[in-house]
Amino acid sequence: MATYTMPDKTGRYGKFGGQFVPELLMPALFELEEAHEKALKDPEFIKEVSYYLKQYVGRETPLYFAEGITKQLGGPKIYLKREDLNHTGAHKINNTIGQALLTKRMGKQKVVAETGAGQHGVATATVCALLGLECIVFMGEKDIERQKLNVFRMELLGAEVRSVAQGSGTLKDAVNEALRYWVSHVEDTHYILGSVTGPHPFPKIVRDFQAVIGNETKKQFAEQVGGLPDAVIACIGGGSNAMGMFYPFVEDESVKLYGVEAAGAGLETNQHAATLTGGKVGILHGTMTHLLQDEHGQIQEAFSISAGLDYPGVGPEHSHLHDTSRVTYSSITDKEALEAFQYLSKVEGIIPALESAHAVAYAIKLAKEMDANQSIVICLSGRGDKDVEQVKAALEGED
Repeated sequence: MATYTMPDKTGRYGKFGGQFVPELLMPALFELEEAHEKALKDPEFIKEVSYYLKQYVGRETPLYFAEGITKQLGGPKIYLKREDLNHTGAHKINNTIGQALLTKRMGKQKVVAETGAGQHGVATATVCALLGLECIVFMGEKDIERQKLNVFRMELLGAEVRSVAQGSGTLKDAVNEALRYWVSHVEDTHYILGSVTGPHPFPKIVRDFQAVIGNETKKQFAEQVGGLPDAVIACIGGGSNAMGMFYPFVEDESVKLYGVEAAGAGLETNQHAATLTGGKVGILHGTMTHLLQDEHGQIQEAFSISAGLDYPGVGPEHSHLHDTSRVTYSSITDKEALEAFQYLSKVEGIIPALESAHAVAYAIKLAKEMDANQSIVICLSGRGDKDVEQVKAALEGED
């Protein structure tokens, strides 16, 4: 089997990906691609990234045997890749460290970013404070309301948070504004995109920096258990934690990979964010991928209780892995995610992010189809501190 190194030279993952952007942005994308390729070949850059990941972020994160839920479910052994233990509480900082160092390498002193749940915004603000970079974060007004604590964190770290009222006031709209800002400030500003979305080379850059998750998992599982896990599960919004986890396993055909989208109020409704399950191929934010669209081809608003998953598109590499059937993509409703949020908290003493709770919920279902000789690894992409007030309100609303 050939080494999986997607994308090709045109930034394509099969028929997905590419660079569908204004001509004004092309020089910045070429500059970024060249800087990234040179950096990955520079031992000093790799050493610097590794230093910050270890000494500042706290890597490597544990691969934890979840004995409580393993016993309760009575099926396969279940392991949690604890990205929630990273500095800032999620996987996002793996990418922001790398891109912030690329920013300095390109001689730029300003950063713009988008955020949904606030985790990428916090991670960006954190590394900008660390490295002395100016930082502007665009965030939908709806997400600002449900993630007030993360907004305060970003401001505390020195970032300027700009509210976006257009559209649904969520992640899609924040990306629109961040791209708009970048177009007119490319000379001195780098856009630290937070997921494996957007025009080439962003999907590859983010995947490369997030692949530390899967690389560590693969090594840790071999050391602790031996061999490879039978199944690996991760939640999908834009798809950065999942791509980082899946990429090192793509060629290991014995490992089944499962991406879990947000089914929101249900796939039968218009209130969901299950792009690969219910979307069609189109172009959004500079890339060709699967999108939620109405009958006229207009972008349909995504919906999820989780601010980090309500994005109407998905990374183009995920679309390719879906098209080739290498990854199985499914979905979990808000109700199921809330139940898994409470379950992991009560049984393991770990409060997961609502995003990660979608992966936990799917693992609970999948475990019923597997036996005690098998194993599941869940990417616990973030911690749930940011979500407890929202969950409390949702649960009280059910009563």
